[in-house]
Amino acid sequence: MLTVQPPTRHLLRAKDLIDARYREPLDVPALAAAAHMSPAHFSRAFRTAFGETPHQYLLTRRLERAAALLRSTDRGVAEICFLVGLRSVGSFTTSFGRAYGRTPTAYRAACPPAADYARIPTCMLAAYARPASSRFGEDRSTTRK
Repeated sequence: MLTVQPPTRHLLRAKDLIDARYREPLDVPALAAAAHMSPAHFSRAFRTAFGETPHQYLLTRRLERAAALLRSTDRGVAEICFLVGLRSVGSFTTSFGRAYGRTPTAYRAACPPAADYARIPTCMLAAYARPASSRFGEDRSTTRK
């Protein structure tokens, strides 16, 4: 027996598609097809359900990913722009400035360098944090006076 899913489930399919494939060129007809809706109905329903248009949601996901890359890598702004699926560095800079209140370069400058985020194995942290002399005696010299 065929069961009919509520429209919100169809919209979640499209939203999940945006989240998973934000780098790819996604347009309203492709997203509407994923939701099994007409493009016009899909756009209206998406905005009603999530409070923003599909295009705005996609742009927000791309800008969030770009901000994460600016904080955690040393890649260039243009490279990050293309990595997140945007096609114009100028539009990227403008959109990023509207969303974050500063240019991508200024945003990166306000964050600590990516090298500060280097992951250090826990065993190395524990060895480094160990006190120089311990009360158990393993750090003492083998010769006694």
